[in-house]
Amino acid sequence: MSRFEEAKEKYAAYGVDVDKALEKLGKVRISMHCWQGDDVLGFDSDSLTGGIATTGNYPGKATTPEQLMADIKKAYSLIPGKHKLNLHASYRITDEKVDRDKIEPKHFQAWVDFAKEEGIGLDFNPTFFSHPKMVDNMTLSYPDKNIRQFWIDHAKACRKIANYFGEQLGITALDNIWIPDGTKDVPADRIGPRARLKAALDEIFSVKYDKKNIADSIEGKVFGIGVESYTVGSHEFYMNYAAKNNLMCLLDTGHYHPTEVVSDKISSMLLFNDQLALHVSRPVRWDSDHVIKLDDELQELAKELVRCDALDRVFIGLDFFDASINRIAAWVIGMRNMQKALLLGLLEPHAQLKKMQDEHNFTELLATLEEIKTLPLGDIWNHFCEINNVPVGKDWFNVVKDYEKDVLLKR
Repeated sequence: MSRFEEAKEKYAAYGVDVDKALEKLGKVRISMHCWQGDDVLGFDSDSLTGGIATTGNYPGKATTPEQLMADIKKAYSLIPGKHKLNLHASYRITDEKVDRDKIEPKHFQAWVDFAKEEGIGLDFNPTFFSHPKMVDNMTLSYPDKNIRQFWIDHAKACRKIANYFGEQLGITALDNIWIPDGTKDVPADRIGPRARLKAALDEIFSVKYDKKNIADSIEGKVFGIGVESYTVGSHEFYMNYAAKNNLMCLLDTGHYHPTEVVSDKISSMLLFNDQLALHVSRPVRWDSDHVIKLDDELQELAKELVRCDALDRVFIGLDFFDASINRIAAWVIGMRNMQKALLLGLLEPHAQLKKMQDEHNFTELLATLEEIKTLPLGDIWNHFCEINNVPVGKDWFNVVKDYEKDVLLKR
């Protein structure tokens, strides 16, 4: 027997159908974030502001749309399956001088054409940072109505663009709103900015679109650089706003206190919401957006998605940016790790484990959970790569190194 067939037998002993697990994994589209490829700079700004920073200066950063698309295409060629691409509004491609409040679908047509060529979907995000009208770390909650209106118009334009993505590609586009608003020190007024944000969101979401084309989410955060003491768009604010307005509350794995884990929040959110959105990154002591590893929390998060039978109800997007390593390798490591984590969940004998828990057979439950940790996941994963015609094991790294030598180092 092949290693894959032997591995199948070992999982079958626990009642796991490996072929069914691989079929389910092949249907999951993960949204790969474009901003890893150029350190979040985009094409309409010269510097990062608004509490976002990248560290490192690894050679080969993409500086043009053509370079970024080529790098993304190379990364996709090393990742099993067909996925999505997550765009920020700052990545519009146009020779026209247009500010963010006036952007239109035509300014992103090149990305739509790219997505059609690659067979992928597109997600979208308004860009509320790195702009002169982000004043004193405020956008949608700023006291000046003119500033707020600029950003309201920007968010409304982005929803229209996301709807266009869904129409053109036939794959629902997630449009996610995150703002950097907050204060460095303890504020004198917490409710005022939040009331302004609530009113702004009401106007943004007053336009209705077909949910087959666009899904709306809002993303909270504990704190950020320059807004350490108060974040207007906190988790509690957005969770309540989303529940009241039938929107998704997006959970970013780096946006909570260090002792909180998103894996524990998933089941509660899914009990009360039809859909859920995730941004998956790896915080190191804080929201530092490291490349995701196949660590305990990533595994637990993926297992929860499978245990809740929610793979068709959750938008999974990645959100990290590391400028200290090869940027294409960062994409490939992160995407493949997300898939490996989902595979771990799909290969778990959940029905057996649930029965043990319900019967309070905690000794056997613990013993089984520990034993399945050493089942041959790698052989199943390698087979999944083979049937998707991508490199097995670390072979993908040689492709990236050749691309670095032939392309990246010549930029």
